[in-house]
Amino acid sequence: MEKPFVHLHVHSEYSLLDGANKCGALASAAVDMGMDSIAITDHGVMYGCVDFYTECIARGVKPILGCEVYVDPNGYTCREGRNQQHLILLSENEEGYHNLMKIVSVANTDGFYYKPRIDHELLAKYSKGIIGASACLGGEIPGLILKGDTEGAVSRAGLYRDILGDGNFFLELQHNSIPEQAIVNKKLIEIARKESYPLVATNDVHYMRKADAEWHDVLLCVQTNSNIDDPNRYRFRGNDYYFRSPEEMWDLFGTEIPECLINTQKIADRCNVKLEMGHYYLPEFPLPEGETLESYLKRTAENGLKKRHKNEAPSEEYMQRLYYELDVIEQMGFPGYFCIVADIISAAKERGIPIGPGRGSAAGSVVAWSLGITDLDPIKYNLLFERFLNPERISMPDIDTDVSDKRRDELIEYIVQKYGSDRVAQIITFDRMKSKGAITDVGRALGMTIPDVRRITKLIPDSLKSGITNIVEALAGVPDLKAIYDTEPAVRKLLDISSNIEGISRHCSQHAAGIVISPKPIIEMVPVRKFGESQIVTQYSMEPVEKLGLVKMDFLGLKTLSVIEGALENIKANGKGNIELEEIPMDDQKTFEMLQRGDTLGVFQLESSGMTALVIRMKPDCFEDLIALVALYRPGPLESGMADQYVRCKHKEEPVHFLHPALAESMKETYGVILYQEQVMQSASALAGYTLGEADLLRRAMGKKKVEVMAEQRDKFIGGAVKNNVDPRKAGEIYDIIEKFAGYGFNKSHSAAYALISYRTAWLKANYGPEFLSAYLSSIVGSKMSVLGQYIRSVREAGYSVLPPDINESKEDFFAAKEVIRLGLSAVAKVGHSAVRNIIELREKEGVFQSFWDFFLKIDTRVVNRGVIENLIKSGAFDGLEKNRAKLLKALPSFLDYASKKCIDTNQCSLFDNVDDPVLDPVMEECEDFSVREKLDFEKESMGLYISGHPYDNYFPIIKNYINCSFSDMQLWQAGNQRVVTAGLLTSYKERYTKNGDPMGVLDFEDSEATIEAVMYPKQWSKYKPLLNIGSLYFIKGQVRQDRGLSILADEIYTEEDFQSFLMPHVTITVEADGLGEAFYGDLCRLLRKHPGKYDVHLKLVNSEQTIVSLLKSIKVDLSEQLCADIIGHTKGRAYCS
Repeated sequence: MEKPFVHLHVHSEYSLLDGANKCGALASAAVDMGMDSIAITDHGVMYGCVDFYTECIARGVKPILGCEVYVDPNGYTCREGRNQQHLILLSENEEGYHNLMKIVSVANTDGFYYKPRIDHELLAKYSKGIIGASACLGGEIPGLILKGDTEGAVSRAGLYRDILGDGNFFLELQHNSIPEQAIVNKKLIEIARKESYPLVATNDVHYMRKADAEWHDVLLCVQTNSNIDDPNRYRFRGNDYYFRSPEEMWDLFGTEIPECLINTQKIADRCNVKLEMGHYYLPEFPLPEGETLESYLKRTAENGLKKRHKNEAPSEEYMQRLYYELDVIEQMGFPGYFCIVADIISAAKERGIPIGPGRGSAAGSVVAWSLGITDLDPIKYNLLFERFLNPERISMPDIDTDVSDKRRDELIEYIVQKYGSDRVAQIITFDRMKSKGAITDVGRALGMTIPDVRRITKLIPDSLKSGITNIVEALAGVPDLKAIYDTEPAVRKLLDISSNIEGISRHCSQHAAGIVISPKPIIEMVPVRKFGESQIVTQYSMEPVEKLGLVKMDFLGLKTLSVIEGALENIKANGKGNIELEEIPMDDQKTFEMLQRGDTLGVFQLESSGMTALVIRMKPDCFEDLIALVALYRPGPLESGMADQYVRCKHKEEPVHFLHPALAESMKETYGVILYQEQVMQSASALAGYTLGEADLLRRAMGKKKVEVMAEQRDKFIGGAVKNNVDPRKAGEIYDIIEKFAGYGFNKSHSAAYALISYRTAWLKANYGPEFLSAYLSSIVGSKMSVLGQYIRSVREAGYSVLPPDINESKEDFFAAKEVIRLGLSAVAKVGHSAVRNIIELREKEGVFQSFWDFFLKIDTRVVNRGVIENLIKSGAFDGLEKNRAKLLKALPSFLDYASKKCIDTNQCSLFDNVDDPVLDPVMEECEDFSVREKLDFEKESMGLYISGHPYDNYFPIIKNYINCSFSDMQLWQAGNQRVVTAGLLTSYKERYTKNGDPMGVLDFEDSEATIEAVMYPKQWSKYKPLLNIGSLYFIKGQVRQDRGLSILADEIYTEEDFQSFLMPHVTITVEADGLGEAFYGDLCRLLRKHPGKYDVHLKLVNSEQTIVSLLKSIKVDLSEQLCADIIGHTKGRAYCS
């Protein structure tokens, strides 16, 4: 290159919300500008190094791995002030790269204080193989220059030259519009000439093009949560921080100091780091003497398979599959991996830590099943090993495991103890800006109103349903969005900026499941950091960690496993035996009948409203149906009609069709529907002669939809099918159909494993309802009180009694006693774990509390404080000792005062040092108790629900005369023109916005039996919003909607005070509808017209299948004994009025 220049000070998107460059874009820009190398130097971290390295190598550019570190001259452990001076460090070789990882790791663990910091001693300790530069105006040396301390600047430069070695430290020149930069440059050149320091030119790259400075400025506003118009906010001065070309850099520096440009290439030529990828680094697994990994795995698997068959010899089919899998595992070099995972799962089970039956494709392995890693027989359920581990595609196995969310930390602790705390780390993850999030962030930064921003985000379609993945595609695919983009400048600016920042990493966090185990200290393999007091976390995310060959495992905390554990404990505590989940019958009629009714509350994966509707339609009657349900309830199968076809074929409403007789065996369990990825593989094997390994490659190709690969696979498929005597045209048609549905296909192994959890929760609920639901409700404690209240109402609606908390009966969590559920003390607001433990431990040690004062004598009021006791009173927890809650609340201050003075010294016999006689219990003054409504409101306040009754009950004797439907009966009404008149208490409301940005309302009401959502469009919302008061009674008029679950489209609401204007008396005529003739309706209407009056008529048709309620328009009658008699006589007793 005639004018050599390499960018050595570059920030990627991993300088979170500061750098705006994708790694691939940086590498491409270097190629376009003729650079053979480029560096990455993100602020204080190495998050992007592997991504950057991979993108550069793919484009033929040499990556230089570095970091702009923060230096605290007072020491990285100092916690005074915020001394964070910048310094550029570059890896010259592999030793330098490993030293840089150690430096950055210490900075992000022990050195973190506002920023990840290092100091001079740490740099000196790990200085070999590292080249340094003095950085921007935020660096130590430029800072000293600007303070007028030239001598100090020279001294600090000398320190870095001594630390890094002669020729390894450069004074860094930049050119921008900041006046101070010119001052610093002049002095740096002077020092360099006088003290013989080499110079280097950089441009502190934060964005790609000069024009990108505008949207980069908005990105800074997102980072600092600032408004773009705030004059005091953080901002870059000038627009010079872009990826300048070599020509531009030579124009700036080439005339006076060309060596600073030439030095960039010299440094680049010196920096040569190669990351080893494609190798796997397993930790050493301790083996019994005389064993190899292979022999130990084989022996353990054989024993495990025999145990799975109740210590009887497994069949030839199982043994052949076992040895086939063992051979593949050995050939691929993964026996150690299986030994490690099996040991961890075994340790968890020995400690009683609940583990899921499987997750992902590992459930298809007989070896995994034999070792106890999974709990589902893969041969019985036709699961494929090759979907998990493909001998024709070498890659590390990926065994994911669900573990009780409450006890995941115990499992991680075992792994840390076994392999060493310096060799185990959790994995980082990055949250990237999605379209709607980017628009919201940018809109906030630009000062736009929430309604204006929501008007735009509502036009961005769901990516899963639409296939639209970004803002540019949305503009092309959504005419309404394009129209306002073209006509409204503010919207154009919003979307233009948002489209630039979408996809950029917004923040990082600890991955919910992933951990790595290293064969040597982890910081020798990858850089690490901490989040607060967490265990160490890798700075590289999941994919880079895998590329570097570290063993990655996923242990995902699953709440349902804790629920199952709690249910089993409840069953045992109630004297109903020890349940072994592996032994429960898989064809329990009671379980399937419960599911067929749609009673899915608490059933894993099946309890959402949409899934419940599908369960009711399907009416599952075997475990295989549950496997199918888990796979079917996804956007693809639902929208493509696959779910409908499955249901129709199952119920023989449509004939089952197979694409070819050879596919019948693999398709029969799903009635000809290509539902599972494994069926794609089996189809290719049966029809076109693929090995299952080749078929897995076909499946992957279909999923990625690479055109060239797909064309090759199509030819191969047709050729193989022709060899099996299939017509080539027919083979092509079959391939095209398989390809279409392969995109919707689901991993059957995962579906089967999750269906097993679904079945177990359903079985427990069907056979041990109170015990299961107690555990289920306990798992929700800690959620918002309103959420807990909704779930308790749902449990009650399912027919189970839920008792209020009791200071002498309640445990910490919900529990079942005599077929009812008792609230746990932890369900009461402000009653934390410490307070509950103090109460329960005292109760267990000294017996039940005999009185309210006895309670005060025993508890520690520092833990069970005034707020705790007050809420316990309001919840009714003391009703067993004193039913007058007002009396208890009135006595509370004086009792606390007495209790605070009680003896601490157990040798004292009185409450007061100067009193000889025993002190009598303080007396509670008599007073009138709260009203029923006040008590109920206190319950709602303290627990999120009404527990001893419901305010609606007081109104019902009057309300029933003026409504035509309760919330629980509303599902019987037909959607559309059927108008309901109903009433309930308002529990919450939210303001939403239409596509046009107009405010509308979503209101939640409840009566004593059920809840309902009401929707109000803008016109009604503006009229009725001022009337709303949480907890008040309202009458609602509207139409029933069932398109997105049951709701009311409300057009009128009235307050309790206005209900007289709302009176709507009516007559309900109930008819046995089975076998009605066509003339019945007309005859009935003629009869009714003979009794004219003021009452509406509601016709309630009841047959064996359903009940339908409808309003007879234009007919009003007089409610009289004669009318009732005429109806009974006319219908021969099949109808009556009320």
